[in-house]
Amino acid sequence: MNNCSQRSGKQAGFLATRDNHILANPDFPLSSKYNPDWVIEHEMGPNALWLTEWLTREMDLKPGMRVLDMGCGKALSSIFLANEFGVNVWANDLWIPATENWQRIRNAGMEDKIFPIHAEAHSLPYAEGFFDAIVSMDSYHYYGTDDLYLGYFCKFLRPGGQIGIVVPGLHKEFEKEVPEYLTREQQSGSVFWSWEACTLRHTGKWWKSHWSQYPFIDNISCDVMKDGGNLWLEWELAYDKSGIERKIFPSDTEAIRADNNQYLTFIRLIAEKK
Repeated sequence: MNNCSQRSGKQAGFLATRDNHILANPDFPLSSKYNPDWVIEHEMGPNALWLTEWLTREMDLKPGMRVLDMGCGKALSSIFLANEFGVNVWANDLWIPATENWQRIRNAGMEDKIFPIHAEAHSLPYAEGFFDAIVSMDSYHYYGTDDLYLGYFCKFLRPGGQIGIVVPGLHKEFEKEVPEYLTREQQSGSVFWSWEACTLRHTGKWWKSHWSQYPFIDNISCDVMKDGGNLWLEWELAYDKSGIERKIFPSDTEAIRADNNQYLTFIRLIAEKK
């Protein structure tokens, strides 16, 4: 894995101007270089930079590669990938308009490295075999639990290319029902575990088994972040401390604190296309 860090980006303000800030974490030195206000202001879930850094530690990204960032949200992960590895990124999202992401990309001085695309996961406008790598942070679980999806998705990856995802999931299966502390209304007015959270009800063992059924990928690795729930809580507490208004998702600090890293975590999967 090559770390290029070719761009300063200081003129755009997406890099931190001080060494110590509320998102500084020694386990994520690359992410800690980025302006915490910029990261928090453009959040679309748990810290996208932490998840991207964790994923790319086990991937082989080289300058000039074509990378699909699927479900990129507000393109923070795409900017991180282009800045740290010198790759060319297609920043694909359904919820965020491409024009909005393009402005953010231009503000970061990345207009020659990142190309924003507005497309739904089942209707992607790319040539087969186009990408050297495909990544997805906190997105793939919304569509990739479908048994047929990975076959479609991998069409856009060249033979020998890597696909890597990070998804929220579980350390272990629930002993009975979903714990009450995850389903009750929090002080923020949010209910963490609504019916849509069924996509989170998978362990690393489930994901490894899910991917192992496909004959067109191999060298599958699956890791569960041992302190994933604690990292998730660290993100929520930092957001609360920042004083920045939550524009999309209400605070889930209460539910994640109550879980105490018992169930909630993040899962990393990486495979190569045959």
